Amino acid sequence: MQLSDVRAIVTGGVSGLGLAVAQRLVADGGRVALFDVNDDKGAAAVATLGDAHARYFRTDVTDESGVAANVAAARTFLGGLNTAVNCAGILGAGRVLGREGAMKLAQFQSTVMVNLVGSFNVAKAAAEAMQHNDAGEDGERGLIVNTASVAAYEGQIGQAAYSASKGGVVGMTLPMARELARFGIRVNTIAPGIFWTPMVDSMPEEVQASLSASIPFPSRLGRPEEFADLVAYIVGNRYLNGETIRLDGAVRLAPK
Repeated sequence: MQLSDVRAIVTGGVSGLGLAVAQRLVADGGRVALFDVNDDKGAAAVATLGDAHARYFRTDVTDESGVAANVAAARTFLGGLNTAVNCAGILGAGRVLGREGAMKLAQFQSTVMVNLVGSFNVAKAAAEAMQHNDAGEDGERGLIVNTASVAAYEGQIGQAAYSASKGGVVGMTLPMARELARFGIRVNTIAPGIFWTPMVDSMPEEVQASLSASIPFPSRLGRPEEFADLVAYIVGNRYLNGETIRLDGAVRLAPK
């Protein structure tokens, strides 16, 4: 798929990694539908990207009927749909047994609902639309890129819910790619390490420095545009399918 042909839904698309992906796709001639729940940032993102190239859709990724309706609306705006990039997520940090007692089940459930169920919800709705696309080279009709985390592999203390949700994203990548292969729809996942995000920006400088020092090389936090570069590469390489790619500077998370 050529980047200029991309017609993409990007969840979590008004900030952080999602916004970087949207910016990269638009810069290369694509069009994007931004699925998020922050109206102010959505308006700002569209103003930056241009309303001819981007539109914001207020979307709760855990709402099945709402996602289906917004996918249909996005497809109309975009003039088609051939790419979905799932970047929406929450941290859901908390110990199983904390100072205030055991973690509330609702906290675990909400983390899994947004990060895992939400990714699946958008992916299956997008795939349902993509299956009807005209086949391109190699019979390709679409691409889904999910976002996991290195915490799927080395979850830290306090990340039981987050790691479980991201591990689920990794786990569904290959079976989904195998199933959707008959429609010419690829499925890949990126597992980023520690990246500059709005959350990191709010941390004290000494914490930021400590995080950077923990990364072997390059010894710094990842840049959102580097995540976007990998998405762009996945778009262009049709043979990349069913894979989870770590993007982490060789970091391996310590227990805490």
